[in-house]
Amino acid sequence: MLPVAQPPHLPSECQGRAGKAHDGLYQASAINTCSFSLTLIAALGLALVAAVIIAPVAAIAVATAGFNFPFPRIFDRTIMVTLFAILGLFARRLKLIDYLRRGFRTARIGVWQALSGLALAAGAMGVLFVLAALSGSNLRGSVIIASVLHYMPAAILIAVIEESFFRAFLLSGIEGDLGSSQALLISSAIFAMVHVIRSPARFYLMRFEPLAGAKALAAYGQRMIHPEVGPTLLGLFLLGLVLGEAFVVTRKAYCSLGLHVGFVLGAKTWRLAVGGAIPRWLAGPGSVPLITGPAAWVISAIMLMMLPIWLKPIKEQ
Repeated sequence: MLPVAQPPHLPSECQGRAGKAHDGLYQASAINTCSFSLTLIAALGLALVAAVIIAPVAAIAVATAGFNFPFPRIFDRTIMVTLFAILGLFARRLKLIDYLRRGFRTARIGVWQALSGLALAAGAMGVLFVLAALSGSNLRGSVIIASVLHYMPAAILIAVIEESFFRAFLLSGIEGDLGSSQALLISSAIFAMVHVIRSPARFYLMRFEPLAGAKALAAYGQRMIHPEVGPTLLGLFLLGLVLGEAFVVTRKAYCSLGLHVGFVLGAKTWRLAVGGAIPRWLAGPGSVPLITGPAAWVISAIMLMMLPIWLKPIKEQ
């Protein structure tokens, strides 16, 4: 009689983590992706090392071609290219395609979820515009419609790219390791930091400097701990929580995609439609509109509490 094959033994910590997966939908994937977080950290590390090495060479090549771009901008683009390349190499181990398929399954139902998220975001942005008008700011209503139509294609593209990565892939993968709550916090923190990381200085490479990439990376780290980015980090973290909660509740990326489109349109429109004296509690400090303002933080917190109720019919369906 042939021996019956036994399932591989899992470490106790992996079993515990698998049991924490939300609603049991991801228990199987949690077992298979217990090393997701470590693999992702390794991939990100390789991408940064590759960018540090490649960026100075790319900067000289760009300058030789007659273009005049600051090195931090070249370094940013190099990181994006190396990150996509490394993720492509690790795609099978990270189950990248599987997570994306799960996040964007049942597209016909997803359209209604996206519209639901867009409506909620529009309501939140509408409250901020009303507050601007009530506070004495110059609100140009005709500009709002024109701006929304102008920025809609870009907003959709940004939302699709970022929701695919931060929610469908990153949040789902970390969720399999650590559970929904910790995955929501970690993915939201990463979402905020990625949007804040910028070199505080603009400089150009006149000759080949092999350590230029390392210096730019160190400048990014220094910026992260600068007090002036604190309000922006907090605002983006709260937005990340809202977007992530929408994904956790619906188990799809469509609602968070609609929310994201609405937030991008609101931020773009705010720059053009609101003028005059804007209270600090509404506009916030710094160059990023709304996100750094306490009013937006409060609305994000309210949306976070409202989402389970708002999305309850979708979840039941």
